[in-house]
Amino acid sequence: MSTLQCTNLQDTSGGNSLTTAQIYNGAAKAWVNFNGTGTVAIRAQFNVSSITDNGTGDYTVNFTTALADANYAFTVGWRGTANDDTDFSPVLYTGASPSTTAARFVTNNQSTGSRVDIDYVCISFFR
Repeated sequence: MSTLQCTNLQDTSGGNSLTTAQIYNGAAKAWVNFNGTGTVAIRAQFNVSSITDNGTGDYTVNFTTALADANYAFTVGWRGTANDDTDFSPVLYTGASPSTTAARFVTNNQSTGSRVDIDYVCISFFR
């Protein structure tokens, strides 16, 4: 296997230059699209080995390769069932600190505050 080392990348017109640091620091370190209802199942992923179903609306994303540290940011997108227009609120689980190998989060119904399973969850991690 070969390693390509460079400082900048440009498109073929010589414009749109990026440093390798910009690419590395701006890219998602992990992401996953999964079904959070019934038997939890990953639809597609990058650097995610599995999802642990900890109970209703309570999931742990397990990373294939550990992140550099636990100071990452994350974004979550979701869709409830086709007949459900409830507002959901995904948050990091307050009972477990984020780690380099996993992140636990819960999905709550904003109206009732109760945890709910979500059928379509997408989460990305950046560092």
